[in-house]
Amino acid sequence: MIAAAAENDALGKDNDLLWHLPDDFKRFKRLTTGHKIIMGRKTFESFPKPLPNRTHIIITRDKNYTTDFKDCIIVHTIEQAIDLVANEIAFIIGGGEIYALAEKFADKIELTRVHANFDEADTFFPEIDESLWMLSVQEFHPADERHKFAFTYLTYTRRNPSFNV
Repeated sequence: MIAAAAENDALGKDNDLLWHLPDDFKRFKRLTTGHKIIMGRKTFESFPKPLPNRTHIIITRDKNYTTDFKDCIIVHTIEQAIDLVANEIAFIIGGGEIYALAEKFADKIELTRVHANFDEADTFFPEIDESLWMLSVQEFHPADERHKFAFTYLTYTRRNPSFNV
């Protein structure tokens, strides 16, 4: 799983992020390029077009949902999405409901913790249960002229891994 979440676990509002962190976007691109990315329909529709060099697996309850974009696969359950990435490195990229459903399948969380709170948020990242997850890497970045908020890259690994998303 990969996400950026505020101190209060806020992910966004009205299907958009509440911050602009160019270095985090670069990290997201570096980590996910060349891999399958799993997301909910609303997250997919928040992009102007599919992200390049990635296969998009879109989860929707709508059995009639289609897209004209290539490199997109439509599924209707998180289990179907996970089956499509068996034995591959893949990333769950949101939104909030998909993160909550997918957490039990993940063995790593790449989280950018944005050091601010956003009370106006309407979508949240699930709380990380430290009895299941171990913080293995952290890298702090202060606010600067390009980044309004300080943030920290956090890598959590599952204490008993069994999957690869």
